[in-house]
Amino acid sequence: MTEGGKHGSDSVFGIERLQTLIELMEQHDLAEIDLQQDEERIRLKRGGAAQPVLAAPASPAAAPAPAAPTPAASAPAEGANIVTVKSPMVGTFYTKPNPESDPFVKVGSMVSADTVICIVEAMKVFNEIPAEVSGKVVAVLAENGEPVEFDKPLFKIDTSA
Repeated sequence: MTEGGKHGSDSVFGIERLQTLIELMEQHDLAEIDLQQDEERIRLKRGGAAQPVLAAPASPAAAPAPAAPTPAASAPAEGANIVTVKSPMVGTFYTKPNPESDPFVKVGSMVSADTVICIVEAMKVFNEIPAEVSGKVVAVLAENGEPVEFDKPLFKIDTSA
């Protein structure tokens, strides 16, 4: 960091660094970058109208069927309490922090809003994805190591549990 302040050019949040990130997003057709440094966090999104990472619990939108068979039991019926957690970026989906570890969560796991439920790797950066809601995981919709697109459904969480 620079002596000029917390947001100098060496900071993750410096204007030069942000401009470079925006250029990289355009060059590599990335929809979103999410960065955190100490207590500060910034999320850059590009494209049309911003789409929510999570479907609103009160509006159960029909999610597209996953291309591959789901590794968990078939997904429960959509309801007012079921939230679909979607990929916030393009990358590779991982259910566990490393090959020898247990998965972050599985069907039946209870999560809170800040519980890390998976990792999406993009350009050699491992992005921890939080649940952003509290409840019980009722479906895992992607397979470990599977490439995912922006907005691909990853989990279903029952917020009434």
